[in-house]
Parts: sequence; C-alpha cells; structure tokens
Amino acid sequence: MVLKSLKVLGILIICFAIGCSNEARSSKIKIGLSLDTLKEERWQHDRDFFTAKAKELGAQVLVQAANNDAALQNSQAEDLLTEGVNVLVVVPHDAKSAATIVEAAHKAGVPVLSYDRLIRDSDVDLYVSFDNFKVGQLQAGYLLKEKPKGNYLLVEGAPTDNNAHLFHDGQMSILGPAVKLGDIKIVADQWADDWTAVNGLKITENALTQNNNKIDAVVAANDTLAGAALQALGEQNLVEKVAVSGQDADLAGCQRIAAGTQSMTVYKPIQKLAEKAAELAVALAQKQPVTDKTTTVNNGKADIPSILLDPIQVDKANLDSTVIADGFHAKDEVYKK
Repeated sequence: MVLKSLKVLGILIICFAIGCSNEARSSKIKIGLSLDTLKEERWQHDRDFFTAKAKELGAQVLVQAANNDAALQNSQAEDLLTEGVNVLVVVPHDAKSAATIVEAAHKAGVPVLSYDRLIRDSDVDLYVSFDNFKVGQLQAGYLLKEKPKGNYLLVEGAPTDNNAHLFHDGQMSILGPAVKLGDIKIVADQWADDWTAVNGLKITENALTQNNNKIDAVVAANDTLAGAALQALGEQNLVEKVAVSGQDADLAGCQRIAAGTQSMTVYKPIQKLAEKAAELAVALAQKQPVTDKTTTVNNGKADIPSILLDPIQVDKANLDSTVIADGFHAKDEVYKK
C-alpha cells in the first residue's frame, strides 16, 4: 500500500514538473526572424549574432530564409505567426511587398522590427540599421579621391531593396557635383537583381565592352558585386588599374583589399546591430517602450522610429584596426597565412 502511494506521488511529481516545464516554455518569448537570404556570408553573421544574444536574454528564435523570393518570405512570415511568435524581425527581400507581412502581424497583435532594410509603405514598429546614405557617401568619396577624373561605372544592388536606393543616393550626393564640373562621367548606372554576382559580372562586362575598357572606377554597392566587377576587370587585365569599392567587409572582400585588388569596403559592425536588434525585439515582445535614442525615417507611409548605427570606411591602412581588431575576421584568414 505504501509502495502504491509512493508510485502515485511520483506520478504527481512528474506531472507537476511537466506542467511547469510546459508553462515555462509557453511563457518564453518567441522571436520570428525572417531573412531574405542566407546565401551571402554577411547574413549568416547576422543570424548567429542575433540568435546568440536573444538566447542570452532568454528568448527563442525561429529562423526562416526566403532565398530571394518575396512570395516565399510572405508565406514564411505567416508560418511564423502561426507558430505563435511574439515579435517578427524582418529583413525584407522586397521592401514594398513586405508591407503585407506587417499588416498580417499587426492583425495578430504582433509588432514588427524592420532589420537592416526598411519595409516601405507600412506602419512598421521600429527600424534598426546603419546610416545607409552615409554608406554610399563613403564609397563614392573614397573612389573620388583615388580617381578624381575619368569614367565611372555604378553597379548597384537589388532595386527591390530600399537600402540599395539609399546607397545610390549617398553616392550621387558626392559624385553629382563632380559630374556637373565635367571631372567624371558616369558611363553606366545599373541595378543588379537580387544582389547576385552573375548580374554584377554581366553589368561590368557590358560596360567594359561599350566603353572600350575605358573605365577608371567601379562603385560596387557590396563586396559580392565588387568581386564580380573584379572578375570582369581581370579578364581585361585591368585589376589594380581601376578603383573598386565594396561593402559588408566579407572575408573575400577583405582578402582582396589586403592583396591590393579591391580599393575599399564599408564595414558595418554587424554584431552591434544584431545584438541591439535582439534587445529591442525582446522589448517589443514584452510591450516595453524603446528607451534608445531614435530618429525617424519616412517609408512612404509614415515616419518610422529608427535607430541608425555608423558605418566605417575600411581600406588597406585600417584593415587590421577595424575588421580584424573586432574579431570579425581572423588575421590569418584575411592575409591567407
């Protein structure tokens, strides 16, 4: 009889433990992280830093990547809402169509944080990114010092990415006056769909053909496109003769800077961005006010509360003191030692 009572007591204890465990799990904050892609090195860093910080804060992160497909991203966001996430963090593939994600989330009572790229035409709750207009200024300003006269090719990012337009606007704020003075000529200014190297290569090859290889600078919007441009330049034995910008401080881009083939990149300390976004996502999930100092960025519908971090210009002179010193890349990997 005593043995039977002990068994019953044991079962009750186990059931109580399971119940408590389920209750703890149900009360744990769930963050839906909707990424445009994980094919590029940069976004793998974002995911890892974000999830690590969220875990440290006691939150669970459900990650989806849309592989550059706006319709798939919208569907994945619906799935995340069905999973019961408390907040959505979105890196939109298409800045405009992602507005439907915000609408669906708000219907479910879920706030949305627009991460790195701004979702347009929506009442998105918060935007956390870098000063992307300044990114474009850093790219163009560096090249203009390197090549104050000559023919310029602009290889821009995806036209569906709001950041790509901000980069372009920043670039033109620097290059425009030089064009008016006749110091430089923009021989081509094109968008690379989905930020792919294939499109960047085609744009550069066509520009070289149309201008008899007379190009002095390539304003490449990120390191993937810079690599594609340098591939085309290499086919014409023009590497190191043409100044080339980049962005994101990808390992391959940093290796090219160390080797002297790519002129510069724009380093955006992604760990700071991802960790700050994770903190803010938790605050939004808990319906807490954002206490960080914010500015506003208009997305075509509203002035969105925004937190913008400063990007950093990187070339061979400060590669060690920025990207490597931060531990973003290891020195032996950058210099291939």
